[in-house]
Amino acid sequence: MSVRLLGLAGLLAGSAASAQTVTADVIIHNARIVTQDAADQVVPAIALRGDEVLAAGSKREMLTLKGAKSCVIDARGMTIVPGFADGHVHSKAKTIRPETVDLTPVKTLAELLARIDAQVKKSAPGEIVITTADWHEAQLAEQRLPSRWDLDKVSPKTPVVVIRGGHQYVLNSAALAKWNITKATVSPPGGAIVRAKDRDDINGELVDRARDLVIMPERPPLTLDKRVAMLKAEQARYNSLGVTSVRNPGASLEDMRDYQELARRGDATVRTSVLIRWDRKTPASIYRKELETWPAISGFGDKWVRLDGIKLGVDGGYEGGWMTEAYAEPYGKGGTYFGLNTVPGPLLGDVVKMLNELDLRPSTHAVGDAAVDLVLDAYEAADKERGIGNRRWSIEHAFITRPDQIERIKRLGIVISAQSHLYLAGSSLIEYWGRARAEAVAPVRDWLDAGIHVAGGTDNKLPYYPESPLLTFIHWVTRDTASAGVLGKDQAITRAEALRIATIENAYLTFEEDIKGRLTPGMLADMVVLNQDIMTVPDAALAKTEVVATMVGGKLVFGADAMACEK
Repeated sequence: MSVRLLGLAGLLAGSAASAQTVTADVIIHNARIVTQDAADQVVPAIALRGDEVLAAGSKREMLTLKGAKSCVIDARGMTIVPGFADGHVHSKAKTIRPETVDLTPVKTLAELLARIDAQVKKSAPGEIVITTADWHEAQLAEQRLPSRWDLDKVSPKTPVVVIRGGHQYVLNSAALAKWNITKATVSPPGGAIVRAKDRDDINGELVDRARDLVIMPERPPLTLDKRVAMLKAEQARYNSLGVTSVRNPGASLEDMRDYQELARRGDATVRTSVLIRWDRKTPASIYRKELETWPAISGFGDKWVRLDGIKLGVDGGYEGGWMTEAYAEPYGKGGTYFGLNTVPGPLLGDVVKMLNELDLRPSTHAVGDAAVDLVLDAYEAADKERGIGNRRWSIEHAFITRPDQIERIKRLGIVISAQSHLYLAGSSLIEYWGRARAEAVAPVRDWLDAGIHVAGGTDNKLPYYPESPLLTFIHWVTRDTASAGVLGKDQAITRAEALRIATIENAYLTFEEDIKGRLTPGMLADMVVLNQDIMTVPDAALAKTEVVATMVGGKLVFGADAMACEK
């Protein structure tokens, strides 16, 4: 049996000579180490060798593995948990450029407009001003999106495109005119050109496929070195938040090559699973020809970069999730607005069937319960041709799921990739869908009680703490939100469950539970050092939790000063 499969008891069971040859590179003691082993043990010390955990136990036991070159670290009573994974996070490395208006930190509509105004004044005549997408109106004091008329105040002539999330644009009047979008323009299938509530005109909002009416300018291409440098900086930010693994649902082949190049150079500090985005306008027959040229299938890669599968989608986001029940008024438009179906059922079924034949895993965006029905129908049809039960196909988001759907999800062995959208968008979801549905968003308690595997993430929806796994942990445990109080208290889960969702269950989703998610012998030494014990402190104190240090593969990638070797 190899050393990597042995704990301390196994090491000491061998001959004295062989035991003495096995030494740790790093020994950490005086800590509360949440191992998440089969017995859920919390131990005071851990030993690392190479990029793996060698053993865990008492300080005395771990010091028996000390060698002449071992680094011994006193954790000063801090808590260590397995590295956090984000099961749904979109890379922003290539999107944040000097010419892009960053709306992430704004807190008022005035701040938002001031930032746009500053960029407009720097722009050449006719140049289109574009914002970042990673923000939400719930972070504004006004709790609303800007309208075209708000934007006209700071940019009456320069076209402005405000991007909000992955499903919505807001254009000023100059931008609407540039692309000839008027109140007479008919909303395309799967999209909505939103009308103002208080006047007979469009307000500048374009939802989902209506965004196709806007032809964004091509940006100057970035060199490979620049792209890799941007990824490296992004991963450093993830590390500062305790993130050691991510799953990027909606990347390109170029993105995957960039991740691989970062790892090849030895600069990767976050393990990445990549889902390649399907263009929803591409028929299955044509997409199949593209995929058959790939030298890879799902699971291709290594412990740094791997191909997880193909990202699909069938409905909108907050403002366009496809429901079986109409939206709340005034968004319900007299009971006639049910959200947006962005991909017809027959097309989805054909693509899912084709992916099943090629052994590529689909992961499908579905927010509303009508969208979940569509996905389940496609998955069930594929399952009849070739079983998917042990292949961990997934649904992304699943905001609203009915009891009958939960039964179908369990029967098919589907994994739900859930995010903490409700934390930030609670007030908006009440407006869109009514309080009862907002309370029911992401019913994690019901999913877990049904025996469904749930992986957790953020979807980049936390502006003041970008991609923060700790805020997501707090939200799952308390169901508290940033702007609407506690929503759906009956769906709160335990801290042990929340930690598993952020670690073990994400590893399960990517078929990596044998190497990630636990701090036990043979597992990757990916871990986070916290200033307090998130498993025991009162709920009110959870928000005071800070990431002190992060280790990936036994190496400190954040907070090295706080984890110095003893002299």
